[in-house]
Parts: sequence; structure tokens; C-alpha cells
Amino acid sequence: MTDDRPAEASPTPLRKIETLTALTPAQADAVLGLLAEAARTDGQQAVSEQGRLQLRGGARDGVRHLLLTVDGQLVGYAQLEDTDPVEAPAAELVVHPSRRGHGHGRALGTALLHESGRRLRVWAHGGHSAARHLAQVLGLALFRELRQMRRPLTDQGQGQGQDQIQDQTLDLSEPPLPEGISVRTFVPGQDDAAWLAVNAEAFAHHPEQGSLTQRDLDDRKAQPWFDPAGFFLAVRQSDGELVGFHWTKVHAEERLGEVYVLGVRPGAQGGGLGKALTTTGLRHLARAGLPTAMLYVDADNKAAVSVYERLGFVTYETDLMYRTET
Repeated sequence: MTDDRPAEASPTPLRKIETLTALTPAQADAVLGLLAEAARTDGQQAVSEQGRLQLRGGARDGVRHLLLTVDGQLVGYAQLEDTDPVEAPAAELVVHPSRRGHGHGRALGTALLHESGRRLRVWAHGGHSAARHLAQVLGLALFRELRQMRRPLTDQGQGQGQDQIQDQTLDLSEPPLPEGISVRTFVPGQDDAAWLAVNAEAFAHHPEQGSLTQRDLDDRKAQPWFDPAGFFLAVRQSDGELVGFHWTKVHAEERLGEVYVLGVRPGAQGGGLGKALTTTGLRHLARAGLPTAMLYVDADNKAAVSVYERLGFVTYETDLMYRTET
């Protein structure tokens, strides 16, 4: 005997978006797992370092987390940060690679528009076509272009020892410093307040970097990659005042060095200090045996792009920011 009754329709998956001001440790772990899966597919992180640091440690002013689940399983995540007193809230979002193409990205984007009061900026890391399409669907316009630039640090000879590698730096002779300026490395605890003050001055035009707090600095100091030996401070010899810095970072798995943050205090600019600090950090990364250095710079910062190009950097990839029309 056969059963000729029509098959029952499959139940419609239940999609839910929950907005939270803080994540539990289990929720943070689940989001980090989702981000890792997406990064393996996309070749890069969908959420910035700052966003990943904000997954843990409890509630933070102006930060909201959007968890998209389907039948109770986490398949999408978005973070909304509303800390800039002028600019619209900024967001990043990701959908699990195996669950894309089902409207989850659009659902997260729509939720972000609602949460932000339709004043929204969204990062699309890598500028992929799917992200551009989603921005168009959500009615967002291209607003900002952030370039990742790279340059070689060594000639990457095969089968050579560390001493030989250190001697093969490409055009990284010791830089001359402006008169009356010396360079030393960062001392955690001792230099925190002075660095935060100079960082705020140097990046007053840059809402993300210029607004870093002691908590943000502590988050970074607690990371496995933090090494004060690669955090260079330019100080005035007459009074010890901090006038510039170059904080480098090592991505050990990728064997990649980064010009993490480079800043010069207003009033100390124009004398070659920025170039000297850049070269100091690059020499440090080269001595560590790293074959390549990277940095991020806004495409419309023509002066900085020109300086980096003269130092041998070329554009590697581009991140795009979209925003609602204002």
C-alpha cells in the first residue's frame, strides 16, 4: 500500500533579529565563529578590529549588536556604533556564507536603518559586488574609500638566515630626525595619557581614530599582538613632550607587518617627522623578518597617499563606506 496523501509543506523558517547593548560570552563566541567562517570564504574580516574588540567586555556607550537567527541558529550579525557627535552612526554586517542569497543581509540592513533613524553609514570591506548591490537596495550612496596599501620589506630570498634577511631591507636607510627630536618606545602605564592626548589632536578630523579612550587603548594592550617594542614615540628633547608616534602591529599568521597608527601633533608637522617615524617602524618590521608591510589610508588624503607611494607602497585592496543621503 502507498500513501497518496499530498506531502505537507515545509514550515517557513523563523527569522528573528534581536538588538542588544551587550553580548554574553556565549553570544560573543558565536559571533566570532561566524566572522571566522565568513573570513575564510571572503579572504578578509567583515568587521573591523575595533568592532571585534567591542564584542566582549560588556556594554559600551553608543554600541549596539544585532543578532539575526533562523530557527534559533545565528546566521547574521551587525554592529552599530553611534559615538560621533556629527556623523551618522556607522555599521558593519555579515551573513554566514552558507546562508547568503536569502534576504538576510537586506533584513539586517533594514534593521540598521530603523535603529539609526535612517541616518546610517555602512562599511563594505573589500568592496565586493554583493555589498554594492545591497547598498543600492538599501538606498545608500558611496561616501568614502579606504585603501589598503602594501610594500615589500625584504627581497624574500629563499633558504637564508635571519641575519641575511635583516640586511636585505629595501631602501630603508636610517631616517634623519628633525633637530631636537629623539625617538623611544612606548612605556605602558607611563605614556598612556600623553599618547591619547596626541592621538586625539593628530586625528581630530578622523572620528574613529581620534575618539579612542583609555578603555580602547587597554583593549589593544591586552591583545596577544601588542608589543611596546614596536610602538615608537617621538619626543622633544628639551622637555620630553610627545610630538608624534608610529605604532606598528604584526599579523603573525600572515607574516605581515602593519603601519597600525601613525600621527604627528599639529605644529610638529611639515619637518619630515612623519616620514622619519614611518621609516623607523618599517625598519623594525623588516628586522623582525617580515616580508611585507601594509597600511590603511583614505583615498582622498592625496598628500598621505603620495608620501606612502614615494615610500614604495601600492594599493592592494579597497574598503568602501556607503551612507544614507543627507
